[in-house]
Amino acid sequence: MIKNGRIVKSLAGFYDVESEGTVYQTRARGNFRKKGMKPLVGDFVQFSTEENSEGYVLDIKERKNQLVRPAIANIDQAVIVMSTVSPNFSLNLLDRFLVFLENKKMTPLIYISKLDLIDNLDEMNQFKLNYEKIGYSIYFNSDELLNALNHKVTVFMGQTGVGKTTLLNKIAPEMNLETGETSEKLGRGRHTTRHVEFFNVAQGLIADTPGFSSLDYEVDNAPDLNNAFPEIALISHDCKFRECTHTHEPECAVKRALEKKEILQSRYDNYLQLLSEINNTRETYAKRRKKQV
Repeated sequence: MIKNGRIVKSLAGFYDVESEGTVYQTRARGNFRKKGMKPLVGDFVQFSTEENSEGYVLDIKERKNQLVRPAIANIDQAVIVMSTVSPNFSLNLLDRFLVFLENKKMTPLIYISKLDLIDNLDEMNQFKLNYEKIGYSIYFNSDELLNALNHKVTVFMGQTGVGKTTLLNKIAPEMNLETGETSEKLGRGRHTTRHVEFFNVAQGLIADTPGFSSLDYEVDNAPDLNNAFPEIALISHDCKFRECTHTHEPECAVKRALEKKEILQSRYDNYLQLLSEINNTRETYAKRRKKQV
């Protein structure tokens, strides 16, 4: 019998596919390997199922996005967990996460942990106000965040040590994730296994991701970087040049907006830093190509 469903778990070459409330265990057909494809958790698939026998994934529908760590596809939104201290709050790192997610077409949700470890909330309240003006959703409370997971496919991401596992255990205790010292010892192993799984939470699906020590935001050109900063992308339509980089060009609407404080200085600075990194990568690649020729 041929059915349509969604992969909700993968482990050692087996794929659990949920279809109309029932979960079927399947394997992937060998022709996927020949095509250089591999089914991922989150994939919408066509599969065969037979009584008293494992089924086979026959076809993978087109993905709207995917991540490498963990190997997961068709994600609606991502919760970026940022701590106030240990590790210290960083707008630069946050903006890198946001660029990554904007480029992946995933809606970012920002959750701030360890608020109880700081004496004054003024700085965090101002940050919340600033980023909500851009259009981002900021959460200081796990109950409010839980409501935002309703009917969505959500992944959680953040640096190691920000309290991501503690948050997940609070809102989804069935995940039974290790915390503290045990997590530090087991974290790498747990995420390098072939086990990826969705959990049902708040009538939605969630998945954990490993902690990030660094982030490859997968943006390698100025136009894509421009579009990954929503407030810059909006104003850039008024720049004189269509592919204005907002650095040296005359009649740049973004630099005018910066002078009027319509754009955050920190956001513009982080944009420039990422642009510089993109250009340096391009220069390095060009030099390598030249040597090879």
